[in-house]
Amino acid sequence: MVPNGSSAEAPSSLKYRADHIGSLLRPPELVEARWAYYDRKINEHEYSKLADEAIPKVLQMQKDAGMDIFTDGEYRRTWWAGSLAEAVEGLVPNPDGPAAPETAGGGSGSWKMYHTGELAPAEVQEDARKVLVPNREFVVGNRLRLKHRIAGDEAQFLKQHSPGPWKITIAGLNMTSTWFKPGITDEFYATEDELLQELIGLINGEMKTLVEDGCSYIQLDSLRYTGLMDPRRRQLLIDSGKDLQQELERGIEIDNACLAGIRGMNDVTVGHHICRGNNRGSYGSEGGYEPVAEVLFNSLNVDRFLLEYDDARSGGFEPLRFVPRDKMVVLGLITTKDPELENEETILRRIDEAARYIPLENLALSPQCGFASIVTGQPLTWEQQQRKLELVANIARKVWG
Repeated sequence: MVPNGSSAEAPSSLKYRADHIGSLLRPPELVEARWAYYDRKINEHEYSKLADEAIPKVLQMQKDAGMDIFTDGEYRRTWWAGSLAEAVEGLVPNPDGPAAPETAGGGSGSWKMYHTGELAPAEVQEDARKVLVPNREFVVGNRLRLKHRIAGDEAQFLKQHSPGPWKITIAGLNMTSTWFKPGITDEFYATEDELLQELIGLINGEMKTLVEDGCSYIQLDSLRYTGLMDPRRRQLLIDSGKDLQQELERGIEIDNACLAGIRGMNDVTVGHHICRGNNRGSYGSEGGYEPVAEVLFNSLNVDRFLLEYDDARSGGFEPLRFVPRDKMVVLGLITTKDPELENEETILRRIDEAARYIPLENLALSPQCGFASIVTGQPLTWEQQQRKLELVANIARKVWG
């Protein structure tokens, strides 16, 4: 492993100091339209036209805030990880019905509120259920085939309309872990690993096409690693007979396979957001990065890690000592879970604290997660969201120029 104190080469490209995770608040009319599409009251074409009208406004908001990188706010999705399921044919209803949705924290009803750590209210749990259960209503019941590209519409619109370099976010394959069902799926894929290899090929192929489209930045998002950091989830895995080291290495192997050949291709930036769950001011996972840091930071083949550090549940900055010098860390110090604007001096102090363990030139700044991981979004107004992004941009200019 390469410790922080080594003389390894610094990153050749220090881009995007003012970053953000991807999803942004939708206007109320687009939220209503998305639920109408979700309930099959309008079709995909009708919804897409409304998204086309809304996305230029969110691009302008990012430009006005001073951001270095632009997204479409994930406006074409119901939730951050929904694009793969919507892009493929071959899924069939699960005859056993939908399982209770699990979160990064593990188990139904485990969402906790940002400020108190207490169980989130029923409406927050129900919001998660509404978008997470459909991912478990279906299993693979035929050979998979793409109906359309996973992020093709997003890419083509951003290529034409983005005012600057643009990012596409892709969900990691931990979100498809319930798609293999013995007695159904094994008629078409003999093993779960055979299905996984097919899915890896779809993700990797989409990423390579995104680079060819001119995408500046591809970000893989995953809940997998926080499950290995959270003390309760770690114990559940141990109790079920899992080897934590093997689980970590398997996750890295899968993510690296999805990313194969992408890093360094046409100067694209490759990032990985380690998500802790994000739903209407609540979260799903706790625990610092230390249990996974040395192996993950050195083995995952990305240019930057987007790490959540918006409160004490994320632990300290000490694990950043394991980040090699050819990688960057985007400090998620601005929370999307609370409308109150952070104090600039406090954020500057925290950046200084992180720089004790990793050189300042290897750091950037962002909110800890998206502003709308699911369609309903976080408990902020549009103006509060913009002020948070402006704070990110202003601090990034002050620190890095």
